[in-house]
Amino acid sequence: MALKKRTKYFLGALMLIFFVSLAEMTPVSNFFNTLSALAQSSVNPVSVNQRRAQLEAELAQIEKEIANYQDSIKTKQAEARTLERDISILEAQIAKSKLEIKARNITIGNLQGSIEDKSKVIGELTDKIEKEKETLAELLRRLQELDQVSMLETVLVYRNLSDFFVQADSLNTLQSSIQNSVRKIKIDKAETEDVKKDLEERRAEELELKDIQVMEQKRIQQRESERKTILAETRRSEKEYQKVLTNKAKDAASIRSQLFMLNGSPAIPFAKALEYALTAEKSTGVRPAFLLGIITEESNLGANVGTGNWKEDLSHARCAKQRTAFQDITSRLGLNPDFVPVSKRAWYGYCGGAMGPAQFIPTTWLLYEDRIAAATGHNPPNPWDPRDAFVASALLLSDNGAASRTYKAEHTAALKYLAGSNWSKPAYRFYGDEVMAFASKYQDQIDLLSRYASR
Repeated sequence: MALKKRTKYFLGALMLIFFVSLAEMTPVSNFFNTLSALAQSSVNPVSVNQRRAQLEAELAQIEKEIANYQDSIKTKQAEARTLERDISILEAQIAKSKLEIKARNITIGNLQGSIEDKSKVIGELTDKIEKEKETLAELLRRLQELDQVSMLETVLVYRNLSDFFVQADSLNTLQSSIQNSVRKIKIDKAETEDVKKDLEERRAEELELKDIQVMEQKRIQQRESERKTILAETRRSEKEYQKVLTNKAKDAASIRSQLFMLNGSPAIPFAKALEYALTAEKSTGVRPAFLLGIITEESNLGANVGTGNWKEDLSHARCAKQRTAFQDITSRLGLNPDFVPVSKRAWYGYCGGAMGPAQFIPTTWLLYEDRIAAATGHNPPNPWDPRDAFVASALLLSDNGAASRTYKAEHTAALKYLAGSNWSKPAYRFYGDEVMAFASKYQDQIDLLSRYASR
């Protein structure tokens, strides 16, 4: 009877494991139903690899051309302003943007190929799991048949005890086979989940790149429009262009009063923005023009992404810490979180909820609160207060090396501001280039205001 009890116990446990495995695997199987069809496609792997190698070579050549345009832009920006210089910069920026779009298209194509490969792997793993489940079902059926035979019947079937114990050994072997089958299903399930996660990340990256393409197209249109306007105003005459620049320079008051747009806070006069940037420079060493460039680019990104709501844009499971931090910040400031503007989830992160002009995520803001308070005297500091936001931004940029004030250091700090550890990805280069272009423009304005102030 001990053998029979052990068999029943083992059978019950295995049946439970089996049905739990079925319940767990069903969503994965359903999710990849359509993807498994891709596994049936027959593509020559040699030709695919050759095509990818060609694309990689083309991408490398494009990257060299982009780097050449960027070097040209940097050189021109250091020269005195002339019609030829400014038109050359615009044309180089337009050409560089078009090449960057072409490079991203190649990257997107490679990602799509990778996504197809991952889909095939998922299809194959799903098939393996289904076959193993069929094997497990058959093993359990055989075990149940053995279990239904009474002990007396089992003894009567065999002429001697040695035959009976051979049968018992077979039962142990059957039980071992069932355990191995369950183990295989678990292993394949874990591998399927890993591949699924990788696939989702690659799809997210593909969508991210496509969003960047849309933004890049808008920038090309803006620059082409600016180029046409300059040529129309000056009739391609250097003399006329210098008149335009002189007239703009004479009106320093208009520079001070022009609105400086902020993300998540009302616009402020440029003079006030410069004041905050100069204050931040004292405690961080970050160049004011560069800081203004960062704040401007963050405002541009915010305009593209749009305004969100913390309940929706921090709803992802990975955003639990951000939700808690956001509630802590707004509670200590006496703010209703439902009515505080935050950014929507953007293509460069799982969570939305970036706050104010500096666009800090809540947990990062908490890390910098004490240093912000020490610099501004606001305790607790407010992410939506421009002065606090400017200091916060400058502190982070300084921590990322911007205080050395070289082009490379500032460009790298800008990329880290956007993408953190992913800053070196070519897809994000546009952000650093845009920030440095804005910084060059603001430096011209700051120099102009300084000359007028010294008179």
